[in-house]
Amino acid sequence: MSHWDTSNIPDQNGRTIIVTGANSGLGAVAARALAGAGAQVVLACRNVAKGEKVAGEIGARAEVRKLDLADLASVRAFADAVDRVDVLVNNAGVMALPEQRTADGFEMQIGTNHLGHFALTGLLLDKISDRVVTVSSGAHRAGKIDLDDLNWEHRKYQRWSAYGQSKLANLMFAYELQRRLSAAGSSTLSVAAHPGYAATELQSHTESIQDKVMALGNRLLAQSAEMGALPEIYAATEQVEPGAFYGPTGWGGMRGYPGRSGSSAASKDEQVARGLWALSEKLTGVTYTFGEQPNP
Repeated sequence: MSHWDTSNIPDQNGRTIIVTGANSGLGAVAARALAGAGAQVVLACRNVAKGEKVAGEIGARAEVRKLDLADLASVRAFADAVDRVDVLVNNAGVMALPEQRTADGFEMQIGTNHLGHFALTGLLLDKISDRVVTVSSGAHRAGKIDLDDLNWEHRKYQRWSAYGQSKLANLMFAYELQRRLSAAGSSTLSVAAHPGYAATELQSHTESIQDKVMALGNRLLAQSAEMGALPEIYAATEQVEPGAFYGPTGWGGMRGYPGRSGSSAASKDEQVARGLWALSEKLTGVTYTFGEQPNP
């Protein structure tokens, strides 16, 4: 596994894979690679025009469907149109934005990165035959879940703290989902991945001087989007450990080929994870069921 790349992807013929945010960056790279291995890939995108361009490059194995994770009505409409899927890759994300709100009033980063994917996964769960892959970030280590003010309604907004919280939420969700699937005796897997430091468009939307700083970092330090996408592609296709976290194995987890990744103590706090789960169900109105039995 030390030099695992797209040439090692197992045959994906007959499998359907949904990749959120596949119109650019890591998602587009993953969609191309998965389709190249034989999968039918659904590019779930807010920007359909950009998604159509990527799908056109991929060919017959790709289709685009509208999905705006910052609008729960869009999430529900997308989920209603899905009959079955083998793998859901929760890839889409926003980073370090100025303070904004989703259509449902959530802080944009927690709303898009976590709550939108939480709702999508819950609505699709009984249609998923194999696994859910949720993309987090090394930035989860700087995150703290504030269950009393998840949406930054009472605190002074801090864009990087909000991003860290959203990425920690992604990882805690992936871990908690696997615990609940295992408790229900389900064969469906939940795994997480992160790209290390990869050069993508994600770093160009802070609407501040930080865009220029990160552009320089992308040129000097970051690995390519092709390398950054390998952990999520690995997590989506290989024999994986249930509830595991995958990322680059070199340069402090920032670069290199995919392998197992460590995570912060906070990410493993099961009490906070249960609280986040309950709050996420309340905020989204999506209640998970496992084997037709409501989750306790």
